[in-house]
Amino acid sequence: MDVFCSKLPKIELHAHINAAISQKTLQDVSKEKMLPVEEYQIKSSVYDCEENKNFQRLEKCFDIFKKIHEVTDNEKAIYKVTNDVIHDFCKDNVKYLELRTTPRAEISTGMTRRSYVDSVLAAIKDCKTENIDIDVRLLLSIDRKTNTDIAQEIVSIATELQQNSDGIVLGIDFSGDPKINDARDFIPVLKDAKAHGLKLAVHIAEVQNAPESQQLLLVEPDRIGHGTFLHPNVGGTQEMVELVKSKNIPIECCITSNLKSGTVASTDKHHFGFWYRQNHPVIIATDGAGIFNTYLSKEYSLVAEAFSLTKENVWELSYNSIDYIFANEDTKNKLKLKWKEIKESI
Repeated sequence: MDVFCSKLPKIELHAHINAAISQKTLQDVSKEKMLPVEEYQIKSSVYDCEENKNFQRLEKCFDIFKKIHEVTDNEKAIYKVTNDVIHDFCKDNVKYLELRTTPRAEISTGMTRRSYVDSVLAAIKDCKTENIDIDVRLLLSIDRKTNTDIAQEIVSIATELQQNSDGIVLGIDFSGDPKINDARDFIPVLKDAKAHGLKLAVHIAEVQNAPESQQLLLVEPDRIGHGTFLHPNVGGTQEMVELVKSKNIPIECCITSNLKSGTVASTDKHHFGFWYRQNHPVIIATDGAGIFNTYLSKEYSLVAEAFSLTKENVWELSYNSIDYIFANEDTKNKLKLKWKEIKESI
């Protein structure tokens, strides 16, 4: 099954750029910053520390993000990590990739939120000129630890680029440490994004917080990130389950991420099974391939083993994911044709 999953053409719809950075890329960027030896060793070995092998709690994941952000604090670094992340996914037979990232401003380097996004777009466009076999799009992320003014600025940037990025910028991701702030404060901003035609991928029920999750679901996002604690068996509610099912909202399932952050006990207990058994749209994703030391083929293999999926089941999971991308119908049709052509060879 591992070989099959490796050859399988795949769709990646939940990939945070800064969490997807490989250790090699982090080392390269650290060297370019000419960090002191001690500081470089700490940052470049961030994935090697024994305490980071298995985070056990979600907070540790966000501590890692902070360390990575200290290295990726300028346009050159953002360009490089985006370029490298795209190539890493391409090597894993990912044919369509929706990256997501929070536009950051860094006073120390002069980087603005707009120049951050421009660097990401430049990397995506340059990869396209290389003619590598991957279609890359972008969601701009709103980090819930920020304020609504910055969130609105990010929506404004996304709204402009939706029309002026050759179809690369497709929507908004709402994410960040689920224990910081009340996501309900951002609902007006999310509704505004939706009113401007932007697609919404919203992290919901990553931890137990039914009141907040319920209100976010009423925004009717186009996809749900994680959705770990939606159903009543794990502290959610049947009302939320029925709402998700009635709107047929696809759920982005990140197996290794949830295991390592301690929100799911084991692969066979992952909420993927709850939704998959009901024929609800589910998407296999990595979340952060770098910090969680995984890749999309591995995620498919884990799911296949835990839930006794056949090769045909796995193929259908991948193929059906095409329907849940944020790009237009023409792109979906081209991908479906590509899948059918590849199926004959594997």
